[in-house]
Amino acid sequence: MARARASRYGRYVDGPDPLAPPLDLAEALEAISEDVMAGYSAERALREFLRRGTRGQAGLDDLAGRVQARRRELLSRHRLDGTMAEVKELLDAAVLEERKELARDITLDDLDRDFRELQLANLPESVAAAVTELAGYDWRSRPAREAYEKIKDLLGRELLDQRFAGMKQALENAGDADREAVQELLTDLNQLLEAHRSGEDTEADFDDFMAKHGDYFPENPRNVEELIDALAARAAAAQRMLNSMTPQQREELLQLSAQAFGSPALMAQLGQLDANLQALRPGEDWSGSERFSGEQGLGLGDGTGVLQDLAELDSVSAQLGQGYGGARMDDIDLDALARQLGEEAVVSARTLAELERALRNAGYLSRGADGNLKLSPRAMRQLGKTFLQDVSDRLSGRTGQRETRLAGAAGELTGSTRQWSFGATEPWDVTRSILNAMRREAAAPANADPAPPSRRASRHGRGGRFRIQLEDVELVETETRTQAAVALLVDTSFSMAAEGRWLPMKRTAVALHHLVSTRWRGDQLELVTFGRYAQSMGVAELAELPALREQGTNLHHGLLLAERMFRKHPSMQPVVLIVTDGEPTAHLAPDGESWFTYPPSLTTIRATVAQLDRLRRLGARITFFRLGDDPGLASFVRQMADRVEGRVVSPDLDDLGAAVVSEYLSARRADLGNSPGWWN
Repeated sequence: MARARASRYGRYVDGPDPLAPPLDLAEALEAISEDVMAGYSAERALREFLRRGTRGQAGLDDLAGRVQARRRELLSRHRLDGTMAEVKELLDAAVLEERKELARDITLDDLDRDFRELQLANLPESVAAAVTELAGYDWRSRPAREAYEKIKDLLGRELLDQRFAGMKQALENAGDADREAVQELLTDLNQLLEAHRSGEDTEADFDDFMAKHGDYFPENPRNVEELIDALAARAAAAQRMLNSMTPQQREELLQLSAQAFGSPALMAQLGQLDANLQALRPGEDWSGSERFSGEQGLGLGDGTGVLQDLAELDSVSAQLGQGYGGARMDDIDLDALARQLGEEAVVSARTLAELERALRNAGYLSRGADGNLKLSPRAMRQLGKTFLQDVSDRLSGRTGQRETRLAGAAGELTGSTRQWSFGATEPWDVTRSILNAMRREAAAPANADPAPPSRRASRHGRGGRFRIQLEDVELVETETRTQAAVALLVDTSFSMAAEGRWLPMKRTAVALHHLVSTRWRGDQLELVTFGRYAQSMGVAELAELPALREQGTNLHHGLLLAERMFRKHPSMQPVVLIVTDGEPTAHLAPDGESWFTYPPSLTTIRATVAQLDRLRRLGARITFFRLGDDPGLASFVRQMADRVEGRVVSPDLDDLGAAVVSEYLSARRADLGNSPGWWN
């Protein structure tokens, strides 16, 4: 009988998770576009999106918050006197054992006993001073002598562990041969570093060094530069740990250092090593310090490791902040993030990086002529589709049924058909399209049939299946319908932004632009903004237009631009859609300057009304979309609409897009004649 195989399951680590949900670029694009239309640059909007994250996906701010929490936890858990506490414990044990031995040693002369007891009783309170004073003491107790020797051994291992991680454990119970090997390591290392400083080292020197001492470097550096990087990072952390101690702690540690392994030469070599590393890597943080406030004491080696963790956390925090020029998600050190926060954080960071990469690679973001990141035409089309769908949903919601204004024929049926071509908007002739598909498949050779054998024989029989291809599709021809020249005039005075009307206005313009450019390509749409002055602009330019802190509602200038557009297309029927939240407070003077007064002057009102009359004489259908509840504005637009036989719509902000699109569709359905609108 075959032996059953046991299976173990874990996190997938060989690249992206194949079972992870697909990236939602639509959500990302919509979130970025909202910020762009609010006035952010595309680069900043992308950064803000990555900071916030997505639904169910942590953002950079969340990861950065966890980094800071981890940093605070390290500082609040530890203190830096772990080695001193361990030395004091060994010293107390040595003194206690020595006193016990003095009390029971009957061979000891009383005068000598008294002198020794007096010496032990009057040791300095400073642990370092006491250890130094006992350096020449002749221990009577063997356990006491061993405890005191452990102090020297501990100090040596801790000092080495500060420079070479793991050395404390590696040298536990080390003998003289081990200490000599360490001394040789330091000598060879300093020689290599000094040769490198003077430019006299070779690759062979490094290879020889690693062949001899490679076991001390688990980082496995590939060259001398990587070796220096690893050593300098830890040496700088050791210096920051020393800086973080109190003056008393530093003084005691320096005193104790001389007792390390009982070898002053060790301290000389370590001092030389630190000097070489500081000269080779002056950019490391050698002067920083931290404030520890916890209860868990840290030895020199472990404390240096914690200082390295803090430095790594600071580096990861800066990478997550993305606050420097040219920042990219690929800059984040995922290995460091995993060490500090675990694999879950790495998954979040990798997903955000994939989102950023996908947005750039999908062509939603592109570099403009000025080198700045911008929303691409593809992004604008996607946004228009999204906003138009929102408009359609709102229209459907108001009728209680499916909104049919965004679909249907573009004219009266002629009875003829034609083959489908890209951009065609006429409805299908379903019967002829199906018949074409059946004829094509019937004429196709049997060996060219892609259907499975089980379906191939019966596909033309009762219940058989066939496939329609684009070449089969025929469209119903319709009579040409009157084309429209549409001027959408949007108020860009500062009150629009101050009252929260900026984004709804932009969403409306983008949705209408998408509808006209994809559904009725024969129509012409002009987007005109009017603040102190008016100007025509493209949909992408309008989407990225920041809120302007300028006074003035120059509707007169906007109407002038609309007239200019209509005269360029004399065969089209003119439509004027005006979105505003204020009465006209500026007009264009004969010299081309904007003349502003508040409250509105009679001169401005007359100029605006006169221009409306000119548009009406051109046959324009004019609709005002009044935002806000200002009684003065309501009275003014009502009078102007009555004068030019236009309409006034007062939608809520959420319904602005639906109101504008509905009015445009209403005009087309009535061949630009009078017809009931959606809102009264």
